[in-house]
Amino acid sequence: PNIAWDRRPEQAANTNPQVVATLIRLCFEAGAKKVKVGDHTCDTARRSYATSGIAKVAKEAGAEVVYVDKRRFREISIKGERLKTLWIYPEMIECDVMINAAIAKHHVLAGLTLCMKNYMGVVDKRRQYHQDIPTCLCDLTRYMKPRTPLFVLDCVRVLLRHGPKGGNLADVAQRFTLAAGVDPVAIDAFGAEVMGRKPSAIGSIAAGEKAKLGTMNYRSLQIKEV
Repeated sequence: PNIAWDRRPEQAANTNPQVVATLIRLCFEAGAKKVKVGDHTCDTARRSYATSGIAKVAKEAGAEVVYVDKRRFREISIKGERLKTLWIYPEMIECDVMINAAIAKHHVLAGLTLCMKNYMGVVDKRRQYHQDIPTCLCDLTRYMKPRTPLFVLDCVRVLLRHGPKGGNLADVAQRFTLAAGVDPVAIDAFGAEVMGRKPSAIGSIAAGEKAKLGTMNYRSLQIKEV
């Protein structure tokens, strides 16, 4: 999940803690022996984990809360279009299954942050990504996607302005919506529409489709509404 910011759940800067708690429960019901929850935060990790409410619900649900140790990041070669290497956290790629559980919100540089952008929580040395966010996110998603059989987008509360950190409740809207699927481009395209944006106007979504990471025409897929 996104746990990057020292913000309360109602401020919609991090993944909703009840969404995280439900995913943990479903993992155990599906037979998981161990569930770990973590993120490479922007604000101080212990404050972000506590204020977001995610550390509390994760522990209550029986998950292990992982605090990222910057000394453990290691450089691996991916030979991407823009990124030739990634500085990645070992536990993020050594797990059997990763669930990318993002929140839909405004981002001052990327336009929106959704599932593809949420992958930046597994890497370090992130300044280089800002030089060409769409291409870098495609490189990162291409590497991580085979390890991620499920993408979940939290649109319970969405941050419409002043993202990614926000803070003002006037910038938050309640949508009471979740999306889950196997196609990160489709999920992000759906999220863009929930946010009132055209998917094709978001650089990472357009680039993701061009790179054949998925389709932004999510209506062409077999959609199940609950």
